[in-house]
Amino acid sequence: MTNIVSLDAVELSAAIRRRDVSCRDVMLAYLAAIERHNPRHNAIVSLLDGDALLAQADARDAQLARGEWIGWMHGFPQAIKDLAATRGLRTTMGSPIFRDQVPTEDAIVVERARRAGAIIVGKTNVPEFGLGSQTYNPVFGATGNAYDPAICAGGSSGGAAVALALRMLPVADGSDMGGSLRNPAAYNNVFGLRPSAGRVPKHPANDLFIEQLGTEGPMARTVPDLAMLLSVQAGHDPRAPLSLAEDPARFAGALERGFGGTRVGWLGDLGGHLPFESGVLDLCVEALGALRTIGCTVDETPLGFDPERLWRTWITLRSCLVSGGQHANYADPARRVLMKPEAVWEVENGLKTSALDVCRASVDRSAWYRHVLGLFERFDFLVLPTAQVFPFPVERHWPDVVGGRRMDTYHRWMEVVIGPTLAGCPAISVPVGFGARGLPMGMQIIGRPRGDFEVLQLAHAYDQATGWVRRRPPPSL
Repeated sequence: MTNIVSLDAVELSAAIRRRDVSCRDVMLAYLAAIERHNPRHNAIVSLLDGDALLAQADARDAQLARGEWIGWMHGFPQAIKDLAATRGLRTTMGSPIFRDQVPTEDAIVVERARRAGAIIVGKTNVPEFGLGSQTYNPVFGATGNAYDPAICAGGSSGGAAVALALRMLPVADGSDMGGSLRNPAAYNNVFGLRPSAGRVPKHPANDLFIEQLGTEGPMARTVPDLAMLLSVQAGHDPRAPLSLAEDPARFAGALERGFGGTRVGWLGDLGGHLPFESGVLDLCVEALGALRTIGCTVDETPLGFDPERLWRTWITLRSCLVSGGQHANYADPARRVLMKPEAVWEVENGLKTSALDVCRASVDRSAWYRHVLGLFERFDFLVLPTAQVFPFPVERHWPDVVGGRRMDTYHRWMEVVIGPTLAGCPAISVPVGFGARGLPMGMQIIGRPRGDFEVLQLAHAYDQATGWVRRRPPPSL
């Protein structure tokens, strides 16, 4: 048998089901990978005791011996993003306020992973409260990039992306409001999908009827692996009133199809609105050639919508949600001093935001959604870079200058990701190669609302034509 951790997750699942490999051997292989890589990269935190995990693996093997196969993740070691609640396992959100928090229930994505046979081994590191596309916090420290631990991992699913890229996990879960599944995927040469709004139900949460910016979703080293994890995560749950009722089994289907005549719109730098570090756009433009190779026609197109209007909408709605979620911590002086400045800024910005501001932003968001539908009358997919800068030194909290322009907020340097978020569209980050310093970059393929399967199909065809994950694994592998 090939080295277990080098198997794609689809191959691993089939090998476990056939009993070509035991769940114990799988757990031993992944624990060895964690022992080898995690001390340098700090991707997995709150790791559970190895003997206890092996006992769970033995129980999974006993089930197979009785002819019981739980599901696609049977025997998979799985570490959960440290924003998602895990029953009986510390969930800190990267905050010293919640350093010792142990939830009494699982998030839906965790429930579903366990139900599909996964064995939870620990958590993956995040920025404090998931704020910012750089994974560092005062509880566990910073996570180093899979290609160079001195470089940042992106975020907020940075620990997940690094653990995935270094074969410490077969697949990984994450979440995304402002690019948190897409940015770290780009920075670590893997795939990260922000699903359509409502595709993956969210619970527990206190803002179920208003939270329509953030979503949980999958990350993987291949698109079929990612699609299979989405088939586990997706599907309606009555506890999540805005969740979609479409059958998630569709994502377990074959992804192959032809793309002759498929129309792709390249949005580039939004007509000069977005600044970029040198080399980012060049890699993405080169990657457009792979789309043409598989039959797509690719045309540059203007956005046709005021990007500053879009940014104001984003700032208002995001601060409303973050402020609501963090106000109790802010209101307590003893807890406020433990919050990072960006979290305090979000709360204070929200306190200055009126109900009328939120209503106007919602009107603008609706106008953007209708505009995006118009773009999809001309194009089948839209394409954008995933980030505006390459991964940067891990000690730098965020880039304050990009392409000679000063950033006016801690997240302005990731403005390129907000369009799909505000439209509720599915968007996958696919690898586009490496810059002059040998660091990865990605590109967003954006589909029509609820067109997740079609996005996965195009990403799979693109990957077959490019093969970046296979061609250029992290140096330590």
